[in-house]
Amino acid sequence: MLRGRFAPTPSGLMHLGNAMTALLCWLHTRSANGRFVLRIEDIDGPRSRPEFTGQILEDLRWLGLDWDEGPDTGGPYGPYVQSERLACYTEALDKLQRSGRLYPCYCSRAELAAVASAPHGLASEGPAYAGACRSLSPQEREERTRRKLPSLRFAVPDTPISYMDGIAGLQSFSAGAGGDFVVRRADGILAYQLAVVVDDAAMGITDVLRGGDLLDSTPRQIWLYEALGLPVPRFAHLPMLFGSDGHRLSKRAGLGSLSALRAAGTAAETVVGLLACWSGLVDRAEAMMARELVAAFDLTRIPSGQIIVDTQALQSLLGT
Repeated sequence: MLRGRFAPTPSGLMHLGNAMTALLCWLHTRSANGRFVLRIEDIDGPRSRPEFTGQILEDLRWLGLDWDEGPDTGGPYGPYVQSERLACYTEALDKLQRSGRLYPCYCSRAELAAVASAPHGLASEGPAYAGACRSLSPQEREERTRRKLPSLRFAVPDTPISYMDGIAGLQSFSAGAGGDFVVRRADGILAYQLAVVVDDAAMGITDVLRGGDLLDSTPRQIWLYEALGLPVPRFAHLPMLFGSDGHRLSKRAGLGSLSALRAAGTAAETVVGLLACWSGLVDRAEAMMARELVAAFDLTRIPSGQIIVDTQALQSLLGT
């Protein structure tokens, strides 16, 4: 049985990009008579705020989406909130350490500041890590530990990665792409890369449908799946939404947040129709309910390139 999931981070209001991902994940799962899982990814405590979790659930229900397992409904693979799953990540870290796949890194905090923040891909972290701490002797590590708590890095294997993405097509990454990466920061915060792999495997997720900003996270996650002896799910990465000015829609304050659209009196069916049109599922934007799209859902209709959104049309929905 297909098991899909939507896994938002409660660090802000849901915008139309989040809504499109949620809708398409839901349609993909429902069209296959699968099980749809909602998971809250609040592993990065400083960025996550509990009040946004409730807003996310409310927004999803407003769109007409439901879930079979989640933080409010429970299920056989709970808990469905990452901050309540820390023991699972510790167990995975221990397994990786025992197999010699991790090593302590003493590089500065500035170099590691973006590790647990979204987006989580290679492109967001700058130049590949040069491996300065990988070959330190036990004596050197002991000496440095006395001066600074280390982070933990995963030693990337010297093997290339290729996989067929359900939307973006064949993806190939060179051996060691991005360099060794952090799985636990020096301050104890666990990195997204490890948490998402552990959670998707533990929850039996077979299909990961998510935003294209996470596409280059995939090789790192595949290496982790293999190192932990876990089955690798199928991946499909959705195109990103851009305004007519060329900027990411999610970066435009106030434009495209579901709460703003709701406050302006926009109907959920209008939003669903827009998202379906932008995604290539229907030829023109007409008000419709999410469940009306299930029977005809086709993953191959979703474009692989970025989607340009008419920001003036959005502003008219907001009454601005």
